[in-house]
Amino acid sequence: MAMAAPLYSCKPIPASKSTARLSLLPFRPAVSTTKPYIAPSSNLPLRAKSAPRIYATAAAGVESERTSSSGSKTLPFRVGHGFDLHRLEPGYPLIIGGIDIPHDRGCEAHSDGDVLLHCVVDAILGALGLPDIGQIFPDNDPKWKGAASSVFVKEAVRLMHEAGYEIGNLDATLILQRPKLSPHKENIRANLSHLLGADPSVVNLKAKTHEKVDSLGQNRSIAAHTVVLLMKK
Repeated sequence: MAMAAPLYSCKPIPASKSTARLSLLPFRPAVSTTKPYIAPSSNLPLRAKSAPRIYATAAAGVESERTSSSGSKTLPFRVGHGFDLHRLEPGYPLIIGGIDIPHDRGCEAHSDGDVLLHCVVDAILGALGLPDIGQIFPDNDPKWKGAASSVFVKEAVRLMHEAGYEIGNLDATLILQRPKLSPHKENIRANLSHLLGADPSVVNLKAKTHEKVDSLGQNRSIAAHTVVLLMKK
């Protein structure tokens, strides 16, 4: 029986002359013709050298000076912020910075309600990293009922000196709609400087209205902010 002719052939196809010629060429890897960068003759380093050992030694010395024997940080200065707000009600005296200010209402509070001295105390305690005034002088302790806020300032100043600091400068802002504090500002500042044991030149006091907005602007409350800088003695 006759076999059918195959549809395809397994016989290799002879290479053309061009293909044969290419296959005989030796393999050469691609080489970049770009010349490598050569640093100029100024001998500049291609990478930063390590810092001189003297820097590490100085840093270690500073760190040791800033660490007390107890292990806590002894910083060259500390910054604290204080804030306080009290309602104004008839029948109470209005005492600001230890000065009695004539007005038809005053601060309702457990102590004398001196909003300025309270926020000054909080600023100092905050700078020292201590609890706030409400924790050290709680308003549920009968001992502080009606107490003069100068007592709180003196304790905060004692703690400040005990920690080895003194007042660098202090800046306070009072916020109230009435009364106008312009006639009383210098007396308030002088008394505050005295309580802090600081020169009046480093104690600043500002007073702002609240443009008749909310309780502050409606003469129903009074607020104060204080920022203090403590310097290492």
